[in-house]
This record gives sequence, C-alpha cells and structure tokens, in this order.
Amino acid sequence: MRKFDTKIQHLKYKVLREVARQAWNGTLYENLLDIPRMIVPGNTPTMRCCVYKERAILSERVKLAMGGDRENPNVIQVIDIACDECPVGGYEVTNACRGCLAHRCEDACKFGAISYDENHVAHIDKSKCKECGACSKVCPYTAIVNRKRPCQNACKVKAISRDLQSGVAVIDQEKCISCGACVYQCPFGAIMDKSYILDVVRLLKESEGGKGFRLYAAVAPSISSQFTYAKLGQVVTGLRELGFHSVVEVALGADLVALEEAKELVEKGFLTSSCCPAFVEYIRKTFPDLSEHISKNLSPMATIAEYIRRHDPEAKVVFIGPCTAKKAEAKLPEVNQYVDSVLTFEELQALFDSRDIDITALGEGVLDNASYFGRIFARSGGLTEAVAEAVKEQGLDKEFTLKPCTCDGIEACRLALLKKSKNALDANFIEGMACAGGCIGGAGCLTHGEKSKAEVDKYGNEAQKKTILDATFFGR
Repeated sequence: MRKFDTKIQHLKYKVLREVARQAWNGTLYENLLDIPRMIVPGNTPTMRCCVYKERAILSERVKLAMGGDRENPNVIQVIDIACDECPVGGYEVTNACRGCLAHRCEDACKFGAISYDENHVAHIDKSKCKECGACSKVCPYTAIVNRKRPCQNACKVKAISRDLQSGVAVIDQEKCISCGACVYQCPFGAIMDKSYILDVVRLLKESEGGKGFRLYAAVAPSISSQFTYAKLGQVVTGLRELGFHSVVEVALGADLVALEEAKELVEKGFLTSSCCPAFVEYIRKTFPDLSEHISKNLSPMATIAEYIRRHDPEAKVVFIGPCTAKKAEAKLPEVNQYVDSVLTFEELQALFDSRDIDITALGEGVLDNASYFGRIFARSGGLTEAVAEAVKEQGLDKEFTLKPCTCDGIEACRLALLKKSKNALDANFIEGMACAGGCIGGAGCLTHGEKSKAEVDKYGNEAQKKTILDATFFGR
C-alpha cells in the first residue's frame, strides 16, 4: 500500500507523524530529543556520512514540523545542513568538447569567461560567467551544458540561488511565492514547508474538551485525487474520527466565488483570478501594474470559511488541501479572521496515522455540498469553466463575451501576464494556477500524475447538484 510518490515525502511524513503522536500523548517536549532516534535507530542504514548527521538533519525537520520560527513569516525554508550534495551547477564544459578551431563559444561570450588550454578545450571562469547561456547555444557539439540544481529548475520565479561561501541554496523571499515546487523536487529533502500540525492537534483537543467551539474540516476538491488506497467517503469518516465536528467541501466556496467573480468580470471588463494564492503573490511581486485587476473576491478556502463562520459563529475552521501557499494566505489579515489553520494532504496522512486510524477499515461518509463546477476547480481550466457557467446561469452572457486565458503552471502565467501588460493578449479573464495541472499538482499532495485530472472530473460528475445556483442556494 503506497501512500506517497517519493521516499523524501515518506521521511517527512514520519517526522510529522511522530511529532503529532507525541503531541496527542502530551509527551512532545519530554521526548523531543529522542524523536530523531525513534525515526533513525542506531543500526539503520543511512545515505549520509553517518547516522549522527542524519539525526542532526532530522532535528531540523522536527523543528519545522513544530512550526519552525514563528517570528519568521516565510513558509518555505532551507535546512542548511541537509543541502550539501548538489554540484556547484551553472554552465559547464563537458568532455564532449572537441577543441575545435571555430571557438564560437568564445565569440558568443561578452564577459570574457571562456578560455582554452593547450588542446583548445574550452574552460569557463565562474567568477566572470553571467549564466546567460550564449556559449551553450552556439556550441556545435552541445558540449556546454547548464547543470542547475533541482530546486533551481523547479523554481520558475527564480527565487533560489546559491550562497557563494557555503554552497547552500538560498531563497529570495522578495521573489518567493510559497508554491512549494522546490520542496517537492529537492531530492535530499533539504527544503521544507513549515507545518502547523501542532496547532490542529491543539484545536482538536480543545474542541473535544468542551472549549465552546465546533471544529470544521474544509477539504479542497483536489482531495478526490488523493488517498488512492482508500475511498473518499472513508477519508471523510476518518476526519470525523479525528474529532472534527463536520466536513465541508471547499468546492462550495468555489461555487460561491464563481458567481461573484463572474459578476465582477462583467463589471470591470478584465480580471485575473484570485483563487491561487501563489499566482496572486506572483502578480503582486512581478507584475505590480496588473495588481489592480486581481479579483477582489476571497479564495474558495477563505470564502467557505467565512460562510461557515456566518452560519456558526462558534466555529473554527481548518483548511485541508494540496497547497503550501495556503499556509501563507491563511496569515493574511483578510483571511486569518476566518481560517484557523492549514493542513496539507501529507500532514493529514500523518495525523491519521498518529492516532492509528486505518481509514480503509472505516465506513463511508458523504460529501455533497457543491456542484460539478465547484469541484473541478482542482484542475487547470476548471475555474474558467465555472466562471463561464456562472456568467451563463446569471444571464450575463447577453451583454458579455468571455475570452479566457487558462494558465497551467507559473511559466504559462508569466507569458500571459507579460503579453497582457504589453496589450498583446486578446483575453478578458486570466485563470492562473501556479502548479502544473492546477491544485492537483500542489507540493502538499500525496501523489501527482495524469490520473489526478481524471479523478477530479469523475468526482465532479458525481455531484448531485448540477448547477452553481443550485449548490449555492443556501449559501447566498
């Protein structure tokens, strides 16, 4: 029974599970120093130089599993001691260099970084190289290659660089959008997102202890593509077993957003979506002139949380989804009044297992709060389909023609926004999803892949409410 894509995810999960288990038992701080030994006993094989370094890294993982430095607002952090096995990277001359006479690479380099030895073999002076790639483009043997670190390749906003002294990856928080792509792609698990699993354990304990509030689990529609070893209804029952009072679909929040975003779009004439917090942050940091066009609507997460609070003033809400950027969004003043904490699907799995809850042995609960259109927000293009439907259902199509641009991944978002900023894009609505494939590609997913889209569409088709207005009748 495989629960995760990678062994790095599994290692992260083991730390989260143990931290949560100790928190449930009230022994976390008593056993804090022993957790690395629990996970890596003395006779366990390790890929590090020794078991002691592995445990030292685990100690840092434990800190992040406990929320990390609360004074530091950044969600994504580098574990310096774990980031030590990647090559220097950048452009390098390989042994495919034939020492040719043309020397096109030297002519192409405007910075004097190319030199030759007695055999005419090219060499790159790293102190002069600007990483422009001009030499690589003209080499007839493709002998000059760009050896980027996996985290740098994953980061499409160019927020990751290398500390020249230590060689450790460094995140530029002025560029970082908390999408977590680097977290998922780092093969050493040296980059992690902070976890707020302890906050959720505390909330669950307090709600069971009669603190006067009901705790709601607001689950993202991408949950339909996760926990593939069990049935979705069993996951719903598992959440109730953990102690959540109710389980609500964030897809209902998506339905509500679609209605309002459609009206806002018709009123303003051009809009960029507000559902993906990483996309919104990307616009604000990279295309600030387009910030005024970001939809003023809260995201589906915040919208459903506000809806729950409106109907149950004593409620507290935990969002559960695939997104590390939601952890940053939940800290925003306009959102944290509604959302009390955020869990990823990875963290939910750890929470289940910290309580020894085998969801495959449970009965099936039911989720039926949303329409087909709210549920397909989980994959790229779903938001656009929902807005088109909302325009139609509200009779706005008589006066307005939707011209959407669907962006699948941050590179597609960059291209669309760049074109729009230069008046070269004939679109009046830009749907932006920072992760490839949409939310189903989020860093906090248990599994990623093509099958996820099919699972989301299947989940959407199972919705009893076939229109957005049907689904939101009681929510408006």
